[in-house]
Amino acid sequence: MAFDIRQLRYAIAAADHGSFYRAARALDVEQSTLSRAISKLERSIGMPIFERSRAGVRMTLAGTAFIRGAKPMVATADKLVAMMRAAGQGRAGGLMLGHNSSVSAGNLRATMMSWRDANPDVEVQCVEADRSVLLAGLDTGEIDIAILMGATSHDGFRCEPLWSERMLAALPATHPLTERDVVHWTDLRGERFYLPAADPGAEMRDMLLGRLAVSGVTPDIQMHQCSRETILSILGGGSAVSIVCEGSTGARYPDLVYRPIHGEQGPALAGYAGYWRDENRNPALRRFLGFIKMRYALSFDFSHRLQ
Repeated sequence: MAFDIRQLRYAIAAADHGSFYRAARALDVEQSTLSRAISKLERSIGMPIFERSRAGVRMTLAGTAFIRGAKPMVATADKLVAMMRAAGQGRAGGLMLGHNSSVSAGNLRATMMSWRDANPDVEVQCVEADRSVLLAGLDTGEIDIAILMGATSHDGFRCEPLWSERMLAALPATHPLTERDVVHWTDLRGERFYLPAADPGAEMRDMLLGRLAVSGVTPDIQMHQCSRETILSILGGGSAVSIVCEGSTGARYPDLVYRPIHGEQGPALAGYAGYWRDENRNPALRRFLGFIKMRYALSFDFSHRLQ
């Protein structure tokens, strides 16, 4: 039918106020503008909505039914406009976040929980996969941002350091090193390490090789085709050890103890970086980047690139 939301809004106001004059004042429009819009609406639907008199207006029987049906239509339209505005500002919609590390604790989990509380209307979906899969998802646009251990540049992607997390040794409860509050890299020489072949196992292996390889002696590192959770589950009661980031320490496993690792300069840290495409136009991504930037007092610039 040839009428619009504005005409419905005027008619509803007139019905609520019982007067074109009072309705016009409430809507801050000229009375003549409101009156013409309602008259045009009545012509469009082919029946009068109001009976007019010097005392004001009163709804007809048909008008009462029409206004009753018009109110939810206007309310729905208002919600739709509000939803679209929120989506355009990144306060609604969806965000696809990729990661290859545990979120049982640590900064990624804390960030996701705080973001959810601050932006309850943004649906966040997580994809946990190997680095290559996540970067492919960024390339196709299926993933908005990937948060990965390390900061390695990749053609076509922005890469910005976000935060660091402590590295910890995962030890059987009977291991002598559990008697210490912290362990040093030098304490771990000669140990057998179990690591998952899946990400971020490769980064962990490279870290061990860099820290423990001395005088041509290569650390004993066994890569297993299973999850990090399975690795940690089978360590208790055995003789092998593993290393994890702080994000993995929220889960507890039988007969397993975590101890912080220290190097010459203090706590051993693993850095994490965010990867995204400058061409990604998702407003929720722009808002999420701003959220992270403020939360961790970062200095990277993204606003002009995403607009």
